[in-house]
Amino acid sequence: MTRTTISAATILAAGGLAAFSPAIASAADVNIYTSRQPELIQPVLDAFTEETGLSTATIFIDKGLEQRISAEGANSPADVIMTVDVGALDAAKQAGVTQAVTGEEINELIPAEFQDADHQWFGLTARGRVVYASKDRVDTDQISYKDLASDEWKGRLCTRSGQHQYNVALIAAYIEHYGEDAAREWVTGLRDNLARRPEGGDRDQAKAIFAGECDIALGNTYYVGKMATNEEEPEQKEWANAIKVIMPTFDNGKTHANISGVALAKNAPNRENAVKLMNFLASDEAQRIYAEINFEYPLEQGIPTSDLVKSFGDFQMDDISLSDVASHRGEASRIVDEVSYDGGPQS
Repeated sequence: MTRTTISAATILAAGGLAAFSPAIASAADVNIYTSRQPELIQPVLDAFTEETGLSTATIFIDKGLEQRISAEGANSPADVIMTVDVGALDAAKQAGVTQAVTGEEINELIPAEFQDADHQWFGLTARGRVVYASKDRVDTDQISYKDLASDEWKGRLCTRSGQHQYNVALIAAYIEHYGEDAAREWVTGLRDNLARRPEGGDRDQAKAIFAGECDIALGNTYYVGKMATNEEEPEQKEWANAIKVIMPTFDNGKTHANISGVALAKNAPNRENAVKLMNFLASDEAQRIYAEINFEYPLEQGIPTSDLVKSFGDFQMDDISLSDVASHRGEASRIVDEVSYDGGPQS
C-alpha cells in the first residue's frame, strides 16, 4: 500500500473530548494532535511522508488538547503534539502528557533557548507579535510596546480577545520585563485606547484597519504573509496592502516572539516514528517550508526567512526565557479579566 499523509483523517474537535475513531490510529504511522490549523502544517507533513514513506493523521483540537490526551490515558493514540504558543506547550508538560526526548537530531538542531530545560517540548518556528499600522493614517515607523498604552493611540487600537493565547503570552512577557503592577497599568491603557471591543482574529484586525475602523492593531507576522498571498480570498490582499508592519520593542530594543512547537506524547504508541517526525520538523527541509510557505521565522540557525518576511524589517527577537514567559500566563490572564479588557474602552 502506498503510504501518504492522511489529510482526510483530520477531525475538528472545537471544544474538547470529541470522539476519536480507532480506524485513524491504525491507519497512520504517526498520529498528531494539534491546535495548529491543519493547512498550516500539511505541506511539511507531506514532505515528511515523501521522504520517509510514513503516513500521518492530524487531529485538530482547538481547545483542551492536554485535557483530551489526559482523559484518554494510556490508551491515547496521540504520538505527537503540535501547537502554537509557549504557554500551550508548557501546559502540556505541566499536565503530564509529554515525555522527554534526548540524544536526537532535534536536540542538536533547535537552539537551547527554544527547548524546554527538561527536553519535554521543542520550538519549531517563531512569529513576532507586532503592530499592524495603517499606511495612510500612521506616519511613524517606530512604536514601543509601552507606547501602545499612551494617549496618542486613544480610540485607534484594535485587537482580538485579550484572553487569546497570543495576547496572554505578550502580557506575560510584559510581566517578565516590568512586573505585574506595570503590566496591569499597561493593559488598562490598551483597553482605553481600543476603538471597539476586542473581536475576531489577527486577520480581522487588518481588515478593520483597511475599513478605517482603527489605525493600529496587534497581530502576528505570519498572518501578513498569508493575507498578501491569498489567492482564494483576494480581498485579504487588500487588507495586507493597507497595513505596514512595525516591530514594537521593549526597553531592551527587542520584539516579543512566540513559537510553534512540538512534543512527544507520553504514551505514544508509535514512538520511533514520532521521533522521526520530530527530527524531520527540525531539519533544513522542513524549516525552509515553514519559512517559504507559512512565512514564519525558522528556529534552526542558517535558514533564511522568505523575502516577504524580510520586507517587514529587522526582527530582533526578545531573548528573555520562554519558560519564564510561560510561567506568567496565569497572572496575565487574570489581569485581562481584572481590567475587563474584553469589555472594551471604559474611559
